Amino acid sequence: MNNTHQKLPNFTQAITQLIAQPSISSSQASWDQSNESVITLLATWFETLGFTITIQAVPMVKGKFNLLAKLGSGDGGLLLAGHSDTVPFDENRWLSDPLKVTDNDNKLFGLGSCDMKGFFAFILQVCQQIDLKLLKKPLYILATADEETTMAGARFFANSGVIKPDVAIIGEPTNLVPVIMHKGHMSHKISIKGQAGHSSKPASGVNAIEIMYQVISELFKLREKLNLSYKNEAFDVQTPTMNLGAIRGGDNANRICGHCELDIDMRSLPGMKDEELVSWLSIALQPIAEKYPGRLTINELDPSSPSFQQAPDSDFVSTAEKLSGHSCCAVNYATEAPFIQQLGCQTIVLGPGSIDQAHQPNEYLAHSEISKTEILLTKLIHHYCL
Repeated sequence: MNNTHQKLPNFTQAITQLIAQPSISSSQASWDQSNESVITLLATWFETLGFTITIQAVPMVKGKFNLLAKLGSGDGGLLLAGHSDTVPFDENRWLSDPLKVTDNDNKLFGLGSCDMKGFFAFILQVCQQIDLKLLKKPLYILATADEETTMAGARFFANSGVIKPDVAIIGEPTNLVPVIMHKGHMSHKISIKGQAGHSSKPASGVNAIEIMYQVISELFKLREKLNLSYKNEAFDVQTPTMNLGAIRGGDNANRICGHCELDIDMRSLPGMKDEELVSWLSIALQPIAEKYPGRLTINELDPSSPSFQQAPDSDFVSTAEKLSGHSCCAVNYATEAPFIQQLGCQTIVLGPGSIDQAHQPNEYLAHSEISKTEILLTKLIHHYCL
């Protein structure tokens, strides 16, 4: 190991430094933070290793940046991608400081340890152990912004089309199992504008809760129709899903409710288009909208994230299965994979840690993941770049 590498942190030091840089993404402005300090840290490390660094501000979101590190020349190669942000946390539910790595019970506890700052610490460690001068194809490292909310970073990068690797790996926590399919995700707010009034004179007002009751009835019918019409046995939840997540309305028992809101999310199967789901939602609620003109509106809460599918018979999938020792699978949650796939590369989701720890208090990465992840990443870089 040369002197240049000695300036760089080892795995535990790297994950500790990354977690110490807060980079929360949230739709609530009071929680939302810039990811610039994480991006700057990654840039410093990979520049030391000889990578060419490009940092871009992500449009439409304040203080958010993507980083692309490139080493090697020519076409194709391997892209290792992940997001630099984390979800918010409830400090009262953590047994340790979320922004400090706590090593206990053969686990490294910390916010983002598996979802997914740890992935970048692994990449750094592996790159220090490989003779990068021998690269025959380029190695790319992408750190995106705002994955936990809008996926703005991945959307922006996909549209820029600056690279076209042969293959890409999104390092979300999958227990190192190659994920080749996942559902899409969209969320909407349904609003009912009623007419407030005194409860003793029901006819003098329009009760928004009563209209919302009719809306919910139609949503249940739509959900049942989707469950009967669409199924994919690769998923443990084999049908599309619709969740009624939050409802708000009214202010007092003796007042006619003047306004009611319902937040829902829908998760589509591969092959279903987002615009189809939105159309079905609109059609289902059209009779109520016509019955109460001007009182029902449907608005998108966050930009939708499409479903993802990589052909199971592709060379990349068979290679990932062989090198990881795991058969490919499908998952119910959404990732940046469909956006990275737009670069024109074969794409899978594969990373250390369990999704069961993601977004949870006392998030951790088990010690048992460390050597397995380093070995697998080394094999993948050798296979696609050396």
